[in-house]
Amino acid sequence: MIHIQVPATSANMGPGFDCIGVAVQRYNHIWVEEIEKGVLIEVKREQEIKVPLDESNLIYRTMAYFYEQKGLTMPGVHIIQEDFIPMVRGLGSSAACIVGGLVAANALAGNICDQEELAQMAAKLEGHPDNSNPAIFGSMVVGVQTPEKMQYVRLDLPEDLVFATMVPNFPVSTSAARGVLPTQYSRSDVVFNASRSALLVASILTGQYENLDMAMDDKVHQPYRSTLIPNMDAIFAKAKEFGALACYLSGAGSTLMAMVRQDVSEEFDENMKAYLKTLPDGWELSLLQADTTGVRVEMV
Repeated sequence: MIHIQVPATSANMGPGFDCIGVAVQRYNHIWVEEIEKGVLIEVKREQEIKVPLDESNLIYRTMAYFYEQKGLTMPGVHIIQEDFIPMVRGLGSSAACIVGGLVAANALAGNICDQEELAQMAAKLEGHPDNSNPAIFGSMVVGVQTPEKMQYVRLDLPEDLVFATMVPNFPVSTSAARGVLPTQYSRSDVVFNASRSALLVASILTGQYENLDMAMDDKVHQPYRSTLIPNMDAIFAKAKEFGALACYLSGAGSTLMAMVRQDVSEEFDENMKAYLKTLPDGWELSLLQADTTGVRVEMV
């Protein structure tokens, strides 16, 4: 049996809409093996959204896509999935299934594709690479996709940077989050985001934390999606008061993310948890290190 571990990912980082994401140390696990025929799917950890146990399952559909793309016959498969990435919360649960399914199919097929080819497939299936790239490569990844191909650069993150993940008890669907966005932006807003995206990448590369608060500002998606996240602005303000370097909306939401130095993370954790308890929506705070490896696969 093959075991695949896929990290959660936090995409749309600040101004990096559809292009910048980071992997963090929370994981989904998939076990897969060939069987004589058909599909057998087991779910070891239920969430509020039921995972399909038939051929509509996203992992299975992705595996079938891989075999079709490579001109191979899809075998019967037994899939076991154990999901610790919350669903529909902006932490890359769908990308984890897609990446896990591609890696599983590739392993069963004899590892006929390298990571680069798998990354191209994953980005095509996702439609944009900001979740799939960090899920495959780990760390923080900047990616650009065209109809022909996807290109990316992986960035090493400073080791003392911690991601404070704040997850509420309500989801925000990607379709709803896309629906609140305007269809056009002004030139000043485009320049605003381009400059912040450049500042974000340059500041991460050089470790200039003092730039991160400005670099995470955005006029493309966060101001509009804040209407879907009660208390988002207040939570960001409190997080900065308690020592966060910067805050942003993770993916399409509803998870909020704060970037914190390791040396103040314990105090931040205590203060922020106390504040979140005063709010509705059951906010849960976890301090997560970046995952620097990406998807892992092993025989068990």
